Amino acid sequence: MSQDIINEVYFLADSIVMGIIITFVYDFILIGRRVVKHNLFFISLEDFVFWAACAVTVFYMLYKENNGILRWFAVFGAALGMLLYKKTVSGRFVRLMSLFIKKEIHIIHKVLGFIFKPFLWIMKKFSSFCRFIWKRAKKIWKYMKKKLTSFVKMLKISVSKQ
Repeated sequence: MSQDIINEVYFLADSIVMGIIITFVYDFILIGRRVVKHNLFFISLEDFVFWAACAVTVFYMLYKENNGILRWFAVFGAALGMLLYKKTVSGRFVRLMSLFIKKEIHIIHKVLGFIFKPFLWIMKKFSSFCRFIWKRAKKIWKYMKKKLTSFVKMLKISVSKQ
């Protein structure tokens, strides 16, 4: 086989691998969306940034290996790689990784809850003590204000009589 044909086959293989890598990286975005709920704005922002990065990466591959010339078999190869990965591995990978991460977060939550339970109990008691003090201080403030107001009135009356 001629070297040109071998180079084209390597380029097609690189395109297929690029499609697999792009879909694999996008699966991590999907896993993140399953673990942490996103609103439509952040989903759109993630997708925009991801596909912009993919466009730069694919352009760099085309520039490096094919002097920037777009060949349709390269696009077909990338699409084929994406399709192969999506149909074979992607669904199970996203489901298992999401489940694994959620379980890990649950375990970490339980451990941290156990570790910080005494601290939270102390904070709760301190908070109720502060509320108690605050209520007492408000009552004392109202009482003092009432007494001062009556004292000021009496002082004005006694000053005005003389």
